[in-house]
Amino acid sequence: MQFSTLTLHTSDGLALHGDLAVPERCRGAAVVCHPHPLYGGNRLNPVVTAIARALHDAGLATVRFDFRGVGASEGTHGGGTDERLDVLSALEAARAQFGTGPLVLAGYSFGSMVALDVDHASVTAWLAVAPPLGVMGGTPASATDSRAKHLLVPEHDQYSPPSTAAGHSSTWVNTTMVTVPMADHFLAGHSSTVTELTKDFVSALV
Repeated sequence: MQFSTLTLHTSDGLALHGDLAVPERCRGAAVVCHPHPLYGGNRLNPVVTAIARALHDAGLATVRFDFRGVGASEGTHGGGTDERLDVLSALEAARAQFGTGPLVLAGYSFGSMVALDVDHASVTAWLAVAPPLGVMGGTPASATDSRAKHLLVPEHDQYSPPSTAAGHSSTWVNTTMVTVPMADHFLAGHSSTVTELTKDFVSALV
């Protein structure tokens, strides 16, 4: 999987640093959002990379990007609210380049919560890996949307274990949850499981 550099432009005037990997047989696109910027999260996070690899291998052109204020991206951290504009810029870039086929919006940890809170018409489905529902709380914008939402929840997640995630998402529309066995929130040593579970989900879409 090879990435080429990509610059995204947000509606509030920021330039974000990102990259794009296009499979040989492209059948759609995906955007992957990284974990919390204030705790070292960026687009090169190993879990983000595992998700991106799985999406790419499933035939989706995959966009990763650094949220505002991270790395070479302009701006400052927006508490998860302004970051929705970052996601929208990535979705619009992905759809502009790959206008047909499914468009998956994925994220890990903080990135999954931002992704779930972006209910854009171009999105086919959401993939949320280790969403910290027990910490961030609230009801994301996609919760009442009929399009598919798929949660991968670590069995021993310190912030939102399966029981907590199930409690928060029980009223969401068209939402499924799969437990990642033996893993904690950081998913160290479980990248291959995340890859396989991501491929399983995407295979039903493409």
